[in-house]
Amino acid sequence: MRELTADGIDVVRVSYPDLIGIERARDVLVERLPGAVGHGLSFCRAVYHTTPQGDTVEVPGGMDAGLPDIRVRPDLSTVAKIPWEEGVASCLGEAYEPSGDDLCPEGPREVLRRALAKLGELGLNVVAGPEFEYYLCEPDPASPTGWRPYADAPGNVYTSSRKGDPDGHVLRVLRHLRDFGLDVTMGNHEFGGGQFEINLHHSDALDAADRAFRFKTAVQEIARTEGRLATFMAKPFNDQDGSGFHVHLSCLDADGRNVFEGSQGDGLSETAHHAIGGVLEHAPALAALLNPTINSYKRFGPDSLAPWLIDWGLDNRSSMVRIPPERGAATRMEVRLGDASANPYLGIAGLVAAVYLGVRDKASTPPPLEGYGYDAAKSPALPRDLSAALDALAADEALVEVLGEQFVTAFLTYKRDEVRRFSRHVTDWEFREYSYHL
Repeated sequence: MRELTADGIDVVRVSYPDLIGIERARDVLVERLPGAVGHGLSFCRAVYHTTPQGDTVEVPGGMDAGLPDIRVRPDLSTVAKIPWEEGVASCLGEAYEPSGDDLCPEGPREVLRRALAKLGELGLNVVAGPEFEYYLCEPDPASPTGWRPYADAPGNVYTSSRKGDPDGHVLRVLRHLRDFGLDVTMGNHEFGGGQFEINLHHSDALDAADRAFRFKTAVQEIARTEGRLATFMAKPFNDQDGSGFHVHLSCLDADGRNVFEGSQGDGLSETAHHAIGGVLEHAPALAALLNPTINSYKRFGPDSLAPWLIDWGLDNRSSMVRIPPERGAATRMEVRLGDASANPYLGIAGLVAAVYLGVRDKASTPPPLEGYGYDAAKSPALPRDLSAALDALAADEALVEVLGEQFVTAFLTYKRDEVRRFSRHVTDWEFREYSYHL
């Protein structure tokens, strides 16, 4: 409290992720922080099961149990001053059961810890490097959505400077996120008009997920201070590319050695091949976690650079799992399956679980993809919609066991409600397609 007060901080924002990665939070006056640490902050458990539109889904343990509380305790090791909000610091919260003794099993941080613990039984730890793309939008009353892409001149692919970012948004975000302690490294304009990418440095998987969660929230908040909208939707615009969430992943042994490094012809170890095989084998179920919305599956398709086939390749960006060309301590896989709407904790937890199962079961890998991909005759396809992906997750008993049955039940119930609601909704496309002639 003395340190915060001396730094001009009088409020601490305690935040934690819900099932889909939305920040849930409470602002605590500094003088009230000891009580928040000791007892925890009470939140209705159904916050985990609340949709983006504010409706509560009937997930077991929520409404059926009388809407009980959870306790969220500040993790003071994560306190950081918010550079764009005067007098406010932020920290992550740990979600506990009402007794205050056990962590909530559907809490995304706990789901990731559970997967890491299973991999730890094999003497391995995961290093992850997340990459996110997002669209920055400006208000547009004439648009049906109320928004249009910011600075959307075509062809500003992999550019920086005012050419593709006339207001200096990326520079502002990079500096704020650096000062916020998120260990960002670089940023640029991406393929789509108004689309940007900012990279996070690699670290232990839980730390990487923590920083990824805070990164997404921070980018959205900074955009709001600019009067804009930053969206991590998978594909917000019909005529633009989708936004990805790529994860660079490697495994270290107890001595800190990268066990993916090998002496085989491709420079990969047997462990690396087993890990790749695990990701490929469980890819249909992983899609539910890494492509978790109705909108996610509109990002897929040939020539989109978004994988829709289950394959891997050596430095091949048209494959689902790409092995970058670096070797030695930098040997790693880049899983390109995810889109930016994914909850980073759950996406990384799914990958860790798949790697664990692949290494444990000594999963095999098919030959790597040669040339340009997207040939359905060469590789099996991923689920084509969210409903199929949820069915694949439900059927993957091994992955469910690692992630936790209570979490998976909550996630499936929540997401199947989303599918049902969308199936009853009349879209603008349907009215435009049918109304005049039919």
